Amino acid sequence: MKPKICILSTKRLNSNQKQFLLNAGFSVIEADFIKIIFVPFQLKTIPTLLLFTSQNAVKSVLQNENIETLKQIPAVCVGSKTKQLLQENGFNVLEVQEYAEDLAPIIQQKYHLEQIAFFAGNLRRDVLPNAMQKANISFEEYIVYRNTTNSIEIQAETDALLFFSPSGIHSYLQQNTIKNQTCFCIGTTTAAALNGITNNIVIANKQTVENVIIQCINYYSNKL
Repeated sequence: MKPKICILSTKRLNSNQKQFLLNAGFSVIEADFIKIIFVPFQLKTIPTLLLFTSQNAVKSVLQNENIETLKQIPAVCVGSKTKQLLQENGFNVLEVQEYAEDLAPIIQQKYHLEQIAFFAGNLRRDVLPNAMQKANISFEEYIVYRNTTNSIEIQAETDALLFFSPSGIHSYLQQNTIKNQTCFCIGTTTAAALNGITNNIVIANKQTVENVIIQCINYYSNKL
């Protein structure tokens, strides 16, 4: 009997996500290599458009004392899961793109006259603020959550690594190395953090945890 392929997820999966892997015959190790800390904030002005970069940004904003006011303001966002979370909580989402690089020109072309509240994390990339500055768009940036590393040494032998952010990769590498494992990444930005470390990378078709899992199952389907 072949030993089970061991998958390490660098974030804890929900029960359904983990069960997909278990049902496919994998053994699964999971740990949160990143901790998210929500940061309280005060609105400086009332915006006419909200810009969200992630689900964590939405979760933080939902705790704000002005949430009912904010829900009346239309939003644009990065990521289908971000859009889903916004809509589930009563927001009107006008635009969504999977990558900031694709959303930036839309904001420049269609929303350049808006007063934008930009909600992001402390490790956010410069794509969106640079695009708004270049187009002379008025915006206020709010850092509404912080990523902190939670590196854990993994003693077990693993065959595959599931990564969901560049910061998750950096945290993993603080106490571990990537040898021959196949790395499954949620998107191209995450995969770019592995440049010079490994070429054994599979990138999800959609920026969702579920699609990372699907790619992993498909990759090993002929090897189990």
